[in-house]
Amino acid sequence: MGATGRGAVLATALLGFGLGAGCGTERAVGPPSPVASARARIIVAPCVLKVADPRAGRAARARLLRDIDRYLAGRPGRIVFAAHDLVTGVRLGRGEHERGTITASGAKVDILARLLVLRRTGPAAGERELASRMIRESDNAAADTLWGRVGAGGGMSGFYRRAGMRETTPGPSRFWGGTTTSPADRIRLLTVLARGGAGLSAADRRLVLGLMSRVRPEQAWGVSAAARPGDRVALKNGWTPRPFVRNTWAVTSYGRITGPGRDLLLSVQTDQQAGEGQGIQAIEGLARLVGTRLAGLAPLRSRPCAARAAA
Repeated sequence: MGATGRGAVLATALLGFGLGAGCGTERAVGPPSPVASARARIIVAPCVLKVADPRAGRAARARLLRDIDRYLAGRPGRIVFAAHDLVTGVRLGRGEHERGTITASGAKVDILARLLVLRRTGPAAGERELASRMIRESDNAAADTLWGRVGAGGGMSGFYRRAGMRETTPGPSRFWGGTTTSPADRIRLLTVLARGGAGLSAADRRLVLGLMSRVRPEQAWGVSAAARPGDRVALKNGWTPRPFVRNTWAVTSYGRITGPGRDLLLSVQTDQQAGEGQGIQAIEGLARLVGTRLAGLAPLRSRPCAARAAA
C-alpha cells in the first residue's frame, strides 16, 4: 500500500475514533441508566405571573362596604373609620374626614410626639417615665404635666401643621382631652410613626410605637380586634363620658397592626354611645370586618408569561 493509501486508512481510523469519542461508546444492551431515565422524566413547569385583578378588587370593595354599612346601621351614635394598608396600598373609610370626634386619651400620643420633636437629644430627666405612664397606663396626671411642657394647645397646633393633620384641633386651655380629630388624621399620625416625618427621628418613632405596643392588657381592646394570630399591635385608645351630650360616651381606638404581608393602620372613632362598653363593642366589630377582609381588596390573578421573542 502506498503512502497515500496508508494515509487514507489512518485518517479514516482517526475519524472513526473521533466520532466514537464524541458520541460515546456505551453499547451494552439492557435497561437504560436510572440517571438517564430521571433526566428524561424532567417536566418544565409553565411560566405563570401573578398580576393585580382590579375588577375583582372593585367587587370585593363594594361587598365589604355594603356589609360595613349594614353593620353601622344597626349601631347607635356616630361611628367613623379609616384604614390604610401600607403593604398593599389599599385604603377604606366611612366618614374618615369628619373632624368633630373627640380624642380623649387618644391625644396622649400626640403630646408625646410633640415632646420628642422638642427634645432633640431625648426626653429630659423624668420625662421618659412620664411618657411611659401616659401611654401604657393612660395616666392623666402625666399627660397634664407633659401637656404644659409642650406648650399646650399652641405648641400642639404647630406640630399638627408640620404633620399635615389639618383636621385636628387641640383642646382648649389645659384640656388636652378635648382635642378633636378625624380618622384620616389619625392615619396621618400613624403614617408618620411608621414611615417618618414631622421632625421625628427613627429612635423617636421606635419609642412611641414601643410604648403603644405595651399598653396594659385591660386597655388593649379596640382595633386590636383586626389582628390575626401572630400579628403585632401598637395602639392607643380614648374614652370619656360626655355629660353635656345627653350623658353619652365618646370611645376611640387607633393603631398599627403588622404581620406577614400586612402593615395595617386603622382608626375607629365613636361618640354618642350609651356607655363605654357599647363603644368598645362597636369598634371591635368593625375592626374584625376590616381586618379579615381588607386584603381581599387587592386580589391577584394568574396569567401566562409573555412568549419570548424569536431569536
